[in-house]
This record gives sequence, C-alpha cells and structure tokens, in this order.
Amino acid sequence: MNSYLPTLKQLQYLVALHEHGHFGRAADSCFVSQSTLSAGLRELESLLGVTLVERSRRVVRFTPLGNAVVEKAHRLLREAEELSELVQSAGQPLAGELRMSVIPTIAPFLLPRILPRLRKEKPQLKLFLREETSADAIESLHHGRADCVLLALPFSTGDIENAHICDDALYAAFPKDDPRDPPAEVPPSMIDEGRLLLLEDGHCLKEHALAACNRPELRASATMIGTSLHTLVQMVDNGLGVTIVPKMALDAGILNGTDVVARPLKSRSANREIALIWRKNSPRSDEFRLLADELRAG
Repeated sequence: MNSYLPTLKQLQYLVALHEHGHFGRAADSCFVSQSTLSAGLRELESLLGVTLVERSRRVVRFTPLGNAVVEKAHRLLREAEELSELVQSAGQPLAGELRMSVIPTIAPFLLPRILPRLRKEKPQLKLFLREETSADAIESLHHGRADCVLLALPFSTGDIENAHICDDALYAAFPKDDPRDPPAEVPPSMIDEGRLLLLEDGHCLKEHALAACNRPELRASATMIGTSLHTLVQMVDNGLGVTIVPKMALDAGILNGTDVVARPLKSRSANREIALIWRKNSPRSDEFRLLADELRAG
C-alpha cells in the first residue's frame, strides 16, 4: 500500500485551481496565500511522483492525468462533506449550515414569501443561497458546492432524489396593444416565428417554453435575450415580441407597471414542476424532505 495519501486540503487546492484556472483566485477561494496553495500542490505532485499541472507565466494547464485526478478529488471531497453531514443530521433537523442553489426564474418570486417565516421558525438553520442557472446549479450540486437545488423540472439532473414543491403553469405574454388581441387561452400557433423572446441556454425555462409550444421551428428562430425574466418582460412591453412567463412570476407582480397582457398557454405541456433536488443517497435526505415541506407550506 502506498504510504502516502493526499490530504483533503491538497485536494481542495487542486480542485480550486482547476475551477478558477488562476493561482491567485484559487488561493483566495481557499482563504490561503498563493504561496501556501502553490506549495501544497508542489508537495502533492512530489509525493505522487507525477505532474498534474503545467505552469507558465500566463497559463495554467492540467495534464490528462491531472484532469482525471480532479474528477476523483471532487468525489472524495464530496464524500468527506457527506461524512460530516451524517453526524450533523443525527442532531437537530434543519439546523446548522445548508447551501442551496436556486434558479433565477424561481428565486425572486418564491423566496421572499418563504424566507421570513423560515428564519423565524428555524433560527438555527443557516441557509446560504446561491442564484445560478439550471445547468450551473446542477454542476454545483454534483461537485459539492451546493447541498440541494431548487429548480424546475423536467431538466437533465443526473442521479438525484427530489421532492415536489408545486406545479407552475406557463403563460404567453403579449403587448397590450397587440393587434391580434390574445384570446383567453393562447394556442402556440399564434406565436410568430422570430417574435418569441427566450432566456439564453442553461435556463430550464427556455426548454420548458419550447416544449410547451411544441413547434421545432421556434428553436431555430427564437430570439435569445439574456438571463432575466424582467428583461424579457420589458422587451415585450416595448413591442419587441412575445415571451413565456410562469404563473409564479405573474403572482409576484412581474407585470406591474407594464402594458403587458398574459394569458394561459393552451398546451398539454404548458407547465413546469418546482422541485427540491439533492444527491442520491445523501445522508441528509430526511432533512431535505423537511425543507421541501417548509417550502411547500410557503
């Protein structure tokens, strides 16, 4: 058996450098000096007898073996965290630190309604929130940067467990003076090619909107605007097109102060499922289900 085993700290340094691609930023993320991080990585390479990182003044490049070690390091660090979580979860539920990623098409509409009550009823819970696109949130979950994710399904998530929070209907949003005067329920056929405004890649709402419309030609012609539903609504208010808005955002008043009209989208797929997800077999599964109950009650 190899007498040397990498320390968790060395693996953290390696993963941080891979994530940031820069020694200074990696050191800052680990709350150590750049010299401390560099020394830790040199010691790791020396004792393993391999080169993991090719260094130059301007570029940090991982060797093929270095990339493979980083993937394994992610899993080891995640399992080390889960060991700590196993002990923590045996105590008081919904207490201590919990890192939750939330997608931008949920965070500003659901959390303001829920968090004040959660802080009052669960004062021992230290909830650290991170707003990320669906794709980035899933990566954070599987790399251990997030303990759970609040997002909308269906979306490709990998091997996870989930708890249903609520269903959220999708609406078509038109300028108030649209000459076609949208009916009580808007059929997808009413949405012109080239007028549909969508969020950029990485946001699950984009995929949900296209699935609800069920018109393949829209994928090629839709105009991508950005990462914010509020921006899309302002574009519609200025007569630049139409967009798809979830009922959750409508209930939170996203159309207030605009001349935008929203009508239910007439489609069997005009719905998204809001869910809390976490890594499969997590020792905190019971705690996440309790958190889902709290979110559902809000």
